[in-house]
Amino acid sequence: MTRNRQSGWQVTGWTAGLATALATAIAGATPAASAEVLPDPRPLGAEVYEGWAFDTCHTPSLATLRAWNSSRYRAVGVYYAGRGRACASQPNLTVSWMRAVKSMKWRVLPIFVGSQSPCVRNTNKKHVPIGGKPFSQGQTEGKDAVARAKALSLKKRSALYLDMEAYDLKKTSCAAKTLSFVRGWNREVRSRGFFPGFYSSAESGVRHMEQARRAGVHDLPSVMWFARWSGKASLYGESTLAGSAWNPHRRVHQYKGNVDVTHGGRKLRIDRNKVDAPVAIIK
Repeated sequence: MTRNRQSGWQVTGWTAGLATALATAIAGATPAASAEVLPDPRPLGAEVYEGWAFDTCHTPSLATLRAWNSSRYRAVGVYYAGRGRACASQPNLTVSWMRAVKSMKWRVLPIFVGSQSPCVRNTNKKHVPIGGKPFSQGQTEGKDAVARAKALSLKKRSALYLDMEAYDLKKTSCAAKTLSFVRGWNREVRSRGFFPGFYSSAESGVRHMEQARRAGVHDLPSVMWFARWSGKASLYGESTLAGSAWNPHRRVHQYKGNVDVTHGGRKLRIDRNKVDAPVAIIK
């Protein structure tokens, strides 16, 4: 493969070897011998949560979380930073909120919505495309992701999840640019002591990461959060991922989205998730 310091992967001029490897992976052939299998993250310092979680556009108030203690949920996904956030204003999301949530024994999945694939399907995300130097742009946004996390009292070995909305994987130059950005973000976040997670549609970004893993690509996510709205949680039955990939304790399944749920008299519109993965470590 061809690398350069500005973009990591060149969008044009891929070597025949990498192109062949990716084509083989796309065709569903046996994974390459160099395909990475990750270890249990807990000995590496991760704090793993196993259970039910929800994410919602605006960070819920502490009063709402107290009311939701009557539910089975004990983790919440919060959109804490990134230029692509739909809900940029987060008045509840403060250091004191984080520490109060910790004292209430809730866990947090921090979500960073940065630049999006140039071939993103959601028209509401087209205004924040990845630019001409995707790898270095990913590094810059990864640095910002860590700085914003630290400002909210998150410690090293926390997981930070990059939200990359569904994109057209068949557009190869766009897919290459997207992968380069993701790799740059991952490398920067990992170099600063955090676990880089990745959220996307199972049929686009997640399939893409698995293809890259099978091809022996490095700087891939440490944790995989896949959206497949089947209505039934299935962490280790996802068809786009090999059973050994992002296993153990490295998966989140968003299995239902945009549902209105009430607990303790407090109503939220949420996405439902099953988690077996690293979460935030709060000071």
